[in-house]
Amino acid sequence: MTSKKTTILTADDDPQLLRLVSRNLEFDGYDVISARDGQEALTQIEQSHPDLVLLDVMMPKMDGLTVCQQVREFSAVPIIIITARGQDSDKVKGLDLGADDYLTKPFSIEELLARVRAVLRRTNFLTPEQPHAVRTITTIGDVTIDYAQRKVTIHEQEIILTPTEYRILSYLIQNAGRVITQDLLLEHVWGNEYVGESHMLQVNVNRLRRKIEPDPAHPRYIITKPGIGYQFATNPS
Repeated sequence: MTSKKTTILTADDDPQLLRLVSRNLEFDGYDVISARDGQEALTQIEQSHPDLVLLDVMMPKMDGLTVCQQVREFSAVPIIIITARGQDSDKVKGLDLGADDYLTKPFSIEELLARVRAVLRRTNFLTPEQPHAVRTITTIGDVTIDYAQRKVTIHEQEIILTPTEYRILSYLIQNAGRVITQDLLLEHVWGNEYVGESHMLQVNVNRLRRKIEPDPAHPRYIITKPGIGYQFATNPS
């Protein structure tokens, strides 16, 4: 019995680039769904439930940032946004809206495939769950994390997190009370090549705070240690 292939949706209004990306993903062993505009991408995500989405920012009918925002209303599917060189504002906005990673045009196929593998690895499509996490439930304050089910609840109400948000939160909770440096957190969540990307981490932490903190402007759980990193409080007050 063969295992189900990982399905990737790639959305871009450039037909030549779309074909190139699709063929190389298929050659690398993935099933590929393609879309040529934002509305088609959103429909495909709703209907086909891909394992990963490659989303170009500049598309007709609906831009990639709007697609990302709408997808996050119903799905935690990993999203890589693709931006043009020099469009840092799109990169930041995409991450703030819930994208898990970004890629800047022009890019090589090798870079694309490496980024895809890295995101899938982080979301456990390529690697098994860490052994120590199986059947472990941790509660701190009102926040409960079930590692076996990859589920986070507050007051028994499930909180929907993106894969990146979940990895940040789970690592901080596993090390509750310890100050985790920014570079260590970046390395654990994204990989060695992201060390130094402090703004990327900050955007994701801020988004996570909006989901778990009673008052994100005055966090009880995820405490910033200026110039160092973050700490998950063991006795939030």
